[in-house]
Amino acid sequence: MMFFSMQRQAWHAMSANRLRTFLTMLGMMIGVGAVVLMLAIGQGAQYMVEQSISSMGSNLFMILSGGTTSGGVRTSTGAAPTLTAEDAQAMTDLPSIAAVAPMASGSAQIIYGANNWATQVYGTTPSFLIVRDWNVSSGYPFTDSDVRSATRVALLGQTVVANLFNDEDPVGKTIRIRNSPYLVVGVLDIKGQSLDGRDQDDTILVPVTTAQRKLFGSQFRGSVRMIMAQATSAQAMNKAERDLNDLLRQRHHLSENTESDFTVRNLTALAEATAQTTRIMSMMLGAIASISLLVGGIGIMNIMLVSVTERTREIGIRIAVGARALDILLQFLLEAVIISIVGCLVGAILGVGGAWLVNKLMDTPVVITAWSIVMSFLVAAAIGIFFGFYPARKAANLKPIDALRYQ
Repeated sequence: MMFFSMQRQAWHAMSANRLRTFLTMLGMMIGVGAVVLMLAIGQGAQYMVEQSISSMGSNLFMILSGGTTSGGVRTSTGAAPTLTAEDAQAMTDLPSIAAVAPMASGSAQIIYGANNWATQVYGTTPSFLIVRDWNVSSGYPFTDSDVRSATRVALLGQTVVANLFNDEDPVGKTIRIRNSPYLVVGVLDIKGQSLDGRDQDDTILVPVTTAQRKLFGSQFRGSVRMIMAQATSAQAMNKAERDLNDLLRQRHHLSENTESDFTVRNLTALAEATAQTTRIMSMMLGAIASISLLVGGIGIMNIMLVSVTERTREIGIRIAVGARALDILLQFLLEAVIISIVGCLVGAILGVGGAWLVNKLMDTPVVITAWSIVMSFLVAAAIGIFFGFYPARKAANLKPIDALRYQ
């Protein structure tokens, strides 16, 4: 009963100076709104990175062919055809490797009816879908028999389907790649953007032998541009990387002091490093926004000190008629906490609304979680208590005689 009486008095005191109370709350509104908004943007970026990582597949390695050195001039990685489909086949025998997919790629103009589209064509094997954890949404994937026969069949990504077929079902239709007919046997599931911003759905998959013999050709029979390998588990990644390096150096007859003519890249480690950077940025955004909460708390303390000064005679009268120091302390502390919590409520609404606007106007992913709002409430209440305690304690320690004489 006593609490509700204090609450009514607190509301009465705050409503007597509405503008000042609103301006005091404004600091908490801006602070909480900024925290909720910044955390939503940061977590949205983190979510986008995590989605890109999951779309890549798990426990992945990319093995790139090496460069060349001629006349003192070195070319970039991938310029020399040092990897072959036989290298990829040998990797499948490693106990630390679960699946391997050789890849021969190039760009090509695709034609269907009156429509055409330029895209990337990848020659690979059926194990590519396992390595990349990529499903077929309609139709069926090509088989090892298609690879052995160099059959002209193709799997289309969703972006290619949208630009060539509109609403028409592409399965069973014939497209032309570099003026040669290819039967569409299936359509790939949506993958979205990769970590580097590339549209993974703007892709066509064909058998690797078809790409080598009938599409892009190669001056070295069986050579591939790169090989993708999947380790058996996250714990086997380090061993798998050593095994891949040892196997390829042995197959390429490289001596101990000779530089490798290939590059093994741990895609999972690179992706995790990117995700960690995004998480740190998200935390920094929240920390920077939290500074405004501190500023709002200082504003509460300043206004409460002014309130104590203005109500000194009132405090003296209350003490004179029997109010305890604890009652005075709780009264002013309750006012500070109410200002904090109400400001937090409004700020949370502003933060959620701001995140929604950012998502709609800028097409930026945002993630609003319950814990970010709960954390804002807890921090706001803690700040209200912390910064409201000193003015409340000052009011509680006033002597009745000095308070009554105050002009």
